[in-house]
Amino acid sequence: MTDTPPATPNGAPPTGKRNLFTRFLDGVEWLGNCLPHPVTLFFLLAVGIVLLSGVFGAMGLAVEDPRPEGASGRADDGMIRAVSLMTADGLRRIFTGLVGNFTSFAPLGVVLVAMLGVGVAERSGLLSAAVRGIVLGASPKVVTFAIVFAGVLSNTASEMGYVVLIPLAGAVYYSLGRHPLAGMAAAFAGVSGGYSANLLIGTVDPLLAGITEEAARLIDPTYAVTATASYFFMFVSTFLVTIIGGLVSIYIVEPKLGAYDKTKADPEILKGGSMDALTPLEKKGLKVAGLAVLGVLAVMALTLVPDWGLLRDPETGDRIRSPFFSGFVTWILLFFLVVGFAYGRTVGTVKNDRDVIDGMASAVSTLGLYVVIVFFAAQFVAFFSWSNLGAITAVNGATFLKESGLTGPAVFIGFILICCFVNLMIGSASAQWAMTAPIFVPMLMLIGYSPEVIQTAYRIGDSTTNIITPMMSYFGLILAWATRYNKDIGIGTMIAMMLPYSIFFTIAWTVLFFLWVFGLGLPVGPGSPTYYGG
Repeated sequence: MTDTPPATPNGAPPTGKRNLFTRFLDGVEWLGNCLPHPVTLFFLLAVGIVLLSGVFGAMGLAVEDPRPEGASGRADDGMIRAVSLMTADGLRRIFTGLVGNFTSFAPLGVVLVAMLGVGVAERSGLLSAAVRGIVLGASPKVVTFAIVFAGVLSNTASEMGYVVLIPLAGAVYYSLGRHPLAGMAAAFAGVSGGYSANLLIGTVDPLLAGITEEAARLIDPTYAVTATASYFFMFVSTFLVTIIGGLVSIYIVEPKLGAYDKTKADPEILKGGSMDALTPLEKKGLKVAGLAVLGVLAVMALTLVPDWGLLRDPETGDRIRSPFFSGFVTWILLFFLVVGFAYGRTVGTVKNDRDVIDGMASAVSTLGLYVVIVFFAAQFVAFFSWSNLGAITAVNGATFLKESGLTGPAVFIGFILICCFVNLMIGSASAQWAMTAPIFVPMLMLIGYSPEVIQTAYRIGDSTTNIITPMMSYFGLILAWATRYNKDIGIGTMIAMMLPYSIFFTIAWTVLFFLWVFGLGLPVGPGSPTYYGG
């Protein structure tokens, strides 16, 4: 029995009347389009914080510091006061601190370093070949699940998933006589809806960990969050997303689409009808890359497992709170660099050091906009910290939650839903978290939850609505590819096609979170506590 659903005579997604839900989505799209560019948004937020600090500083706004006496950063009188940045001292601090705020912003360095390795793997052709091997090597019975699974893995280098896998999935489905849009939907669900899940530590992990750490230090100046903070939970989430995504594709999305109508397609896209299989040389390259993976894993084990492991804590011998995990971004660099080089040397795409350097340069060159965004995001986070407005907001928010009785695990349901909603209007994971983390991380820390658990809950909300918001940076690209298979498809039909994934991902992932964290009491990652003790 295959996973192919029964065909229906209608070959295109139904348009129908614009019902209440469709009009709601139109409103979300309009609202999102009204938001300025993320760079402009962070600039305005930074300016706004400066102005607010002046107002609240003049008012003498203050709250009692909940941290114990003698804690790092706690004032002698036990109060947290709003600090005006509109004074002469404040303006001098802003003027001299711009460069330092930027260069010391934790996510910047880790993303740049990680992308050096990912760039080599991508430039060598390894990532593309690995995805093709997974998808094209799957039997017709499991091809849907293979596509979703490959999509989740491909978000290690997100552009590759969007640019390579999604159009590939459409071509694979068409070659199998199935609706190509169903294949694209399954791939899109894996790449973007399952963005936070993965079997590997990717660039998003150190990025979000850095932002979480910055936010946590509003309460605890010494708190450290590692790139592996959510790894255990996200590893298991990979299989959840694959199963849910596959089932939704088979039993909801593909039957809704029905039989494919070729007359609405661009004739050029249908030529050939299939994708090229892996060549013998590419297969050999993947085998060599597999051996390189084993080699890197062996070296990693030797630095951590033995009692004499060089990357264990030199004083305590601890494996979790150790240089191994605190510097995990270095392993990301080495892993992709070594494996990408091994593949590239075998297939001939990497012949010398220049090819390696070109791969690194190419990856970094794609981060131009990200660097610009980070500059302004770093100023916003720094100003928020200097003004003490973040800490005051967190304390007042935590007090409200305690007085209302909303301090139990159920608070995370509201938090995840808030993240889902905000994500509809701010598509960038880093931009959204940079704005919300300084508020929610300290607030939830003060009612007893660890930054690692808070970050994990955020990642659920951030991922599940990626696929239904036009604000997601690749949404327009996916829509453009979809119109090549059906010229009549629009934003409404695209969102309607992806909405079932979003709903079921949110429900299933939230249930898994509560079962994992509060039901079984399992850590979300190595050395990640569930509760914050202060």
